[in-house]
Amino acid sequence: AKEVNAVRIGVGCIEIANFAKHLFTGKSAGAFLDYILAGTLPKIGRIRLSPMLSSKGKLLGDLTVACLNENKFMLFGSGVLQENHRRWFESFLPKDDIQYKNCSDDYHGIAISGPKSRELLQKISRDDVSAKSFKFRDIKETFIAGVPCILNRLSFSGELGYEIYTAPCYQLKLFEEVQDKGKKLGLKLYGARALMSLRLEKNWGAWGLDFRPDFTVLESGLDQFINWQKDFVGKQACVLEKKTGPKKKLSVMVVNTKDIDVINDEAIMKDGKCVGYVTSGGFAHYVKKSIAMGYLPINLAKKDTKLEIEINGQNY
Repeated sequence: AKEVNAVRIGVGCIEIANFAKHLFTGKSAGAFLDYILAGTLPKIGRIRLSPMLSSKGKLLGDLTVACLNENKFMLFGSGVLQENHRRWFESFLPKDDIQYKNCSDDYHGIAISGPKSRELLQKISRDDVSAKSFKFRDIKETFIAGVPCILNRLSFSGELGYEIYTAPCYQLKLFEEVQDKGKKLGLKLYGARALMSLRLEKNWGAWGLDFRPDFTVLESGLDQFINWQKDFVGKQACVLEKKTGPKKKLSVMVVNTKDIDVINDEAIMKDGKCVGYVTSGGFAHYVKKSIAMGYLPINLAKKDTKLEIEINGQNY
């Protein structure tokens, strides 16, 4: 709760080696990614979120796509699924004019999040990182705390935030500078449990839990990031589902409980019948509510629908 509060009202810091990094370079890199990803590719110096789909329109990934230059793209995604994604990329790779590397081990890093994160970043940056000069979803190769890095203006916490990726040999120097310059700002370290609580408050799904190949892109709500004007892997299945409409939708529920929370896979009940199951959840420490996420039938995926969730044999 203290970690969540620090991020919401001040500034927090978390280590981010766990994200996978996939580097694509060459003249064909842009064309390849434009086909294998369902979203619009970003312009140079910018970042976009894009779903990656199977031929059946099922979710294979939700990837952060960054364009560093015309022929250089970096994708950030799930560390757990990096080998799955590597095999998928390689199954489509053309033979010429493109080079691919899973460079997850080449970049570790630090993320800083919260209303005071820009103030902290400016203390250790040689560049102007004001809101006007470094916008939301900008990316640049630069120096932070005197070390070479890739700087993203992104945050899974839902607050103002930045991801700073650097080689492992520079990470201690980066961390020491962040910690030193953050003291007067009340910097607090926060962990994965706090991050998961923060993202629940923003109603953001997590890969491997709310987002996985069991669900289609329309069911997940990630269809908002699809570029329907282009061809992409899985488009035919998506167009068919779009015409008929998805049968279920990822939904957020507030659970009326004070001393127990869902973890996932709990049954969601309506009038004594199971209508779905929990994909993730927990306690949202800033809003002080117990939250659950799960896929509900379309007719139930509406505001103020009354449901019950079974936790340890008791309905809440």
